[in-house]
Amino acid sequence: MAKTKKKKGDLYLIPTTLGETEPLEVLPISVKQAIEKIRFYIVENEKSARRFIKKIQPRKPQNTLQIMILNKFTDPTEIPSYLDACEKGFDVGILSEAGSPAIADPGAEVVQLAHDRGFRVIPLVGPSSILLGLMGSGLNGQCFAFHGYLPIDQGERRKAIKKLERLSREMNQTQLFIETPYRNNKVLQDLMHSLAPGTRLCIAADLTLASEYIVTRSVEEWKGRLPDLHKRPTLFLIQA
Repeated sequence: MAKTKKKKGDLYLIPTTLGETEPLEVLPISVKQAIEKIRFYIVENEKSARRFIKKIQPRKPQNTLQIMILNKFTDPTEIPSYLDACEKGFDVGILSEAGSPAIADPGAEVVQLAHDRGFRVIPLVGPSSILLGLMGSGLNGQCFAFHGYLPIDQGERRKAIKKLERLSREMNQTQLFIETPYRNNKVLQDLMHSLAPGTRLCIAADLTLASEYIVTRSVEEWKGRLPDLHKRPTLFLIQA
């Protein structure tokens, strides 16, 4: 008699909140159900991941959780072992630090490994600042590009802004990027300096929070009306 093939575990991509919001106000029940059954997690920061899991499932014993760290300090040679639990039949969750995993967030490499090894990949619905900002901007949602962070050097950053504006004009494409929150106001000044008066700029800050701010105006209309974005998670969107 042939042996029954052992079922492999699945890889779940689990979104989290974008800030201090009650999880079940912005996350569907499928996230709670996944966290109830998963005990192997790949996360950026163990402390915040455990705190989030406890918020979602207070009765889940923390000492049963197996936490693997995935950030810029992770040794790349260790990453393939993160999916060994799937090989043994256990589900594994990639837990984002904020928003959706593998979208401007670590996780894509693990997802690719899961595909290579034949594990089912299950992305769960949850907040993504990129999609929420684009939805609320009124800019072109049919053709868009996300660029992550712009250069730190001001001269290089202004060149990059002009390049994005040119791409937007040539391709009728919305250009999106983010910045480290404490540099937001400097970037905003560079946008005012570098963009043409008629280019439309959307500022989307504190998405899903009580202080949420999403406003789109032309650069000319923004002058004298700029918000204070210091230390506020912000997505910038431009369309020439």
